[in-house]
Amino acid sequence: MELIRYLSDSYFTEEQLLAVSGIDPDELAALQQRAMMPQASYRLRIDVQCDSFFGAHQEHKQLVYYAKGYASWIGLLQSLGGEGDAFRVFAERYRARLTQLKAAGLCTDDPKLNPELDQHLIEEWRHFLEGTYGVCTKTGLPEDIASKELATTIIREIIGKPVEQALSTRDRVCLTLAVDLLDTASGQFAPHEKERSSRHLLIDEVRTTYQL
Repeated sequence: MELIRYLSDSYFTEEQLLAVSGIDPDELAALQQRAMMPQASYRLRIDVQCDSFFGAHQEHKQLVYYAKGYASWIGLLQSLGGEGDAFRVFAERYRARLTQLKAAGLCTDDPKLNPELDQHLIEEWRHFLEGTYGVCTKTGLPEDIASKELATTIIREIIGKPVEQALSTRDRVCLTLAVDLLDTASGQFAPHEKERSSRHLLIDEVRTTYQL
């Protein structure tokens, strides 16, 4: 199946994540219960039915998949004391990436990424822990999350302008940079998700519409 192939190529199963990270299932569960470690990004239930000379046979199994970047996050957590420390590191890395991108000329006046950033980071942390960003970013880590959020915001600001208003040279340059940034940070998405994904709507469609 195409979905299983995509998940196998792009993600770690729980067993693979544990092996790479050097922890056991109980330690992983404890980190998740302490709100330090994201949940799985995909859960796959497999129902197998088999018929042979010996008769019918059924098996039921659930597989969970984690962003590969979470292995490095687990390595970091082992030196931290609790949820507060984990959130602090997440916020520092997120802010540092925004500062880096601003210095490169990618910025927005959107309040959530400026004066209201503290509150926005709380929401971003919640989505991070839920495993959401393991789906829609390449690594699931703060740097890609910040890149995706900033790029998405800039793209929506520019393409949201009146259709009859031609893009200025500055807007076109900013749009190109933002789309390229989103392309770099965004995940590929599972086959059944692509048509509804931000990659399709804000990268593929925008490049086609604006001939970027």
